[in-house]
Amino acid sequence: MNSVGFDLDMTLADTRAGIAAVYDELALRLGVFIDSAAVVARLGPPLEWELTNWLPAEDIPEAVAVYRSLYPSIAVPATTLMPGARQAVEAVRRAGGRVIVVTGKNTPDARRTVDFLGLEVDMVAGSVFGTEKGPALAEFGAAAYVGDHVADIEAARAGGVVSVAVATGHYPAGELRDHGADVVFGDLTEFAEWFDGWRTPAALV
Repeated sequence: MNSVGFDLDMTLADTRAGIAAVYDELALRLGVFIDSAAVVARLGPPLEWELTNWLPAEDIPEAVAVYRSLYPSIAVPATTLMPGARQAVEAVRRAGGRVIVVTGKNTPDARRTVDFLGLEVDMVAGSVFGTEKGPALAEFGAAAYVGDHVADIEAARAGGVVSVAVATGHYPAGELRDHGADVVFGDLTEFAEWFDGWRTPAALV
């Protein structure tokens, strides 16, 4: 009952500066225009999806390979924790729960990011988006999924878990609420207090 899934980009981790830097270097190497500011304003979907905005389909596999070769040395060191992220993970672990990170980012880079930030998580499931996250959440036994994207609400529904949304990404609180999130926070600094109450039997009656 106490295990929780978290999205990564703009939920636990502020990856904007690092991802923008990787896209800038990618554009330079490929000789194409990529508006990195536009990219980081809509983080969430997988890399391959974003690249369709800038490259023809036949060039995407090469771009993915270059991007992923650059990510560990450029993006990971530039990543920082989102406000309340560490405390949110610690609240789950303090309750005896387990933590899974389910993200559109590929699993190796997601794991590198989590380790760099020093977050104690039990499992990382990458390269999934929207409803594709549902099976990982269900198999892990999560009771809730926390994310900043409307697609994370769909993920929670697909996994049969409580949808907790944080307005730290592209979508404001009202829009997250309109999309059916069960709980909406301004950021993760509000999570621990809610979780400590929600997980008690009295709060579930």
